[in-house]
Amino acid sequence: MKTVIGVIGSGVASAQECDTAEKVGREIAKRDLTLVCGAMGGVMEAACRGAKGEGGLTIGIVPGDSKTDSNPYVDIPVVTAMGHARNIIVIRSSDAVIAIGGSYGTLSEIAFALRLAIPIIGIKTWDVSTEIKKAETPKEAVDMAIELIGANA
Repeated sequence: MKTVIGVIGSGVASAQECDTAEKVGREIAKRDLTLVCGAMGGVMEAACRGAKGEGGLTIGIVPGDSKTDSNPYVDIPVVTAMGHARNIIVIRSSDAVIAIGGSYGTLSEIAFALRLAIPIIGIKTWDVSTEIKKAETPKEAVDMAIELIGANA
């Protein structure tokens, strides 16, 4: 079974956050890992775009009730019609999570990851726990995710 890395962050993100997310997506795909996200715009779309640019596989957990609600870079849309409640599915589907920036939805996903002991790496995101490992670059974040998954396997 392929390793799945969750990428979380705001649906309305800055150009810098989107650039970082796109690079994270590329790094995930270069290592033949699968990317899962919340299927919408901003950080989620940028990460999927990066992964697709490297031929990677993307899964989007759609908050709405139609596959067409997902961003155009999602390969496998999982329709939930659950709104923000879909955040738990993103986290439960991840072997590790990379948080980039983010607002309250991202904070809820971080809380789920911490509660479920899923490794989480943050790039300029919420600083709410020492369990969130900090990374400065997309490559470092993916390297850390792989290392933490190996340590927890």
